[in-house]
Amino acid sequence: MTASANIAQPSASEQNPSDVAQASASLIGRVLLSAIFILSGFSKLAAPAMMVGYISSVGLPLPQLALALAIVVEIGGGLALIAGYRTRTVAAVLAVFSVFTALAFHNALGDQNQFIHFFKNIAMAGGLLQVVAFGAGRFSLDARRR
Repeated sequence: MTASANIAQPSASEQNPSDVAQASASLIGRVLLSAIFILSGFSKLAAPAMMVGYISSVGLPLPQLALALAIVVEIGGGLALIAGYRTRTVAAVLAVFSVFTALAFHNALGDQNQFIHFFKNIAMAGGLLQVVAFGAGRFSLDARRR
């Protein structure tokens, strides 16, 4: 065992206030990023036939399977991101999902609404890549696993 393994981690009351603020901001950021995925996943559950039709309309194969995969990614990924569970991997999957859905569903950039949705997805991917780069922070299951 190394000497550093015997050093106890400071309790929350012993933490520097800026460390607590940073950990809190990380948690709040994960919650805010997750909200759109969780809400979107539940909206898909509420209207599966409509979503299968929408997925079919853009020419993706196996729309029922695509819908099931989207629901799992959005709800499962969103909840895992909030919890900070395997955060870097989950954030990477959600970032790829966001870019894919921007390209597949919001590629009519001449339509202002589609243009906004396209770049919203790209911006979400950017935020998620920040999570990939910097991790979940102290208030996460990942931090407890160390």
